[in-house]
Amino acid sequence: MDTTAQIVQYFSSDFLVAAGSVLFRQSPELGLQVCILYNNSNGRWILPKGRKDCGESIEAAAVRETAEETGYACELLPCRMPTRAPEPDINMVDNVRIRENTTEPFAVTIKDVREGTGIKVIWWYLTRVKSYTAERQEGTQTDSERFDSRWVGVEETAECLTSPEHREVLAKAVAWVKASLAHGDNLFGVHSPTFPVVCAFLATVIRNPIILK
Repeated sequence: MDTTAQIVQYFSSDFLVAAGSVLFRQSPELGLQVCILYNNSNGRWILPKGRKDCGESIEAAAVRETAEETGYACELLPCRMPTRAPEPDINMVDNVRIRENTTEPFAVTIKDVREGTGIKVIWWYLTRVKSYTAERQEGTQTDSERFDSRWVGVEETAECLTSPEHREVLAKAVAWVKASLAHGDNLFGVHSPTFPVVCAFLATVIRNPIILK
């Protein structure tokens, strides 16, 4: 029996690196939502993604492409999830472990492109909006992009997406985020309407301690 591991090797002219994300937001009124895109060019519902630029990290590409295509400023979402990535500066045995607050990619899609002339490798990340009250920014897409953004509840998102691979990526992302929230992780910060007022008051107290006397 041949136990040799199969090795497939590609060189730079034969592969394309891309990155995308599942973008979340949460509010007291609307609950947990995901941002999906409608492509007006082909009538498909998709997740935001795009090619990595030269000199750009993969995670930076995921955040940039998500912000450009959706119109919402975003950042990586630290989440509790399984990963095979070792801890920094520790020689660890290769196995799956649950890690808290990780921003590692949670999925990878490998596709043949241009009739077998190469492959496209898409790394998927979890992201969140920087502010759940932020309005969508116009003019962030390239000239060739014609996307409309739509926020949908996590319970209905899977049925909206056109391709099976995007539905699978989305389902896994939602599962990790919901599990992390159930574990007690505060993934989206404080969204109380009074929170900005409290912050302003505390800042005033710090500058003028006599207020508390």
